[in-house]
Amino acid sequence: MKVILIEDVKKTGKKDEILEVKDGYGKYLITNNLAVLYTPKSINILKSEQAARKEQEDNDIKQANDIKKQLESTKCIFKVKTGKQDKVFGSISNKQISEALKKLHFNVDKKKIKIINEINTLGTHIVEIELHKKVKADLHVILEGEK
Repeated sequence: MKVILIEDVKKTGKKDEILEVKDGYGKYLITNNLAVLYTPKSINILKSEQAARKEQEDNDIKQANDIKKQLESTKCIFKVKTGKQDKVFGSISNKQISEALKKLHFNVDKKKIKIINEINTLGTHIVEIELHKKVKADLHVILEGEK
């Protein structure tokens, strides 16, 4: 029996995969809404869904690239307290960067912000932000001492 998987099935296959399975297992997959029977109609539906997902993915990447251009031209400035020899008390976290970006009208989840080196010295630091699996932006974070 030939089936098209609707969802990922452990030890069987991934979503949208076309498989040849034994009749009993095929009936099990179909009754549990894990697969549909392979027919010309179902293959056409699969192709149209894949095309729609591809189009959505392309739109998401385009939007992420637009946001990337805006983010890379933005500078996120923090005023921090410093001690002797301009040593910063504490460091800047993902959450603080996310909140600062929200004030600049960018909605970035703190989990998407990757701090490579700890931000605990005055000056400019570069932080990576994952906007999409295929699109990453570099944000300039600037620490300035309070006067």
